[in-house]
Amino acid sequence: MKQKTWLVSSLALALVILLSPWASQAPDGLNKVAQDQAFSHHQTPGLAKSLPFFRVFNSYTVRGINTPSWSKVAAGVAGSLVVFGLTWGLGTGLGMLAKRTSC
Repeated sequence: MKQKTWLVSSLALALVILLSPWASQAPDGLNKVAQDQAFSHHQTPGLAKSLPFFRVFNSYTVRGINTPSWSKVAAGVAGSLVVFGLTWGLGTGLGMLAKRTSC
């Protein structure tokens, strides 16, 4: 089972690496609505700019990597690893909790 999990995770990461350079430059859904409704200029600085990761990431790219396609790849890989880690941690914690409550 663990080999299958690692294989699927590796394939997903490979897809991120291969496909992220072709990610759309168009704004996402909420930004598009804000532009269409002409209130995007009323945007206030949010909490995200005060968080530590804002120094590293900027709009689906990694600061300091000057090649746009590689910057997207790095951001995609980092995001995938964060989601994988959080999911794995949550699954492990819930599994331990289930074992503890079933005994």
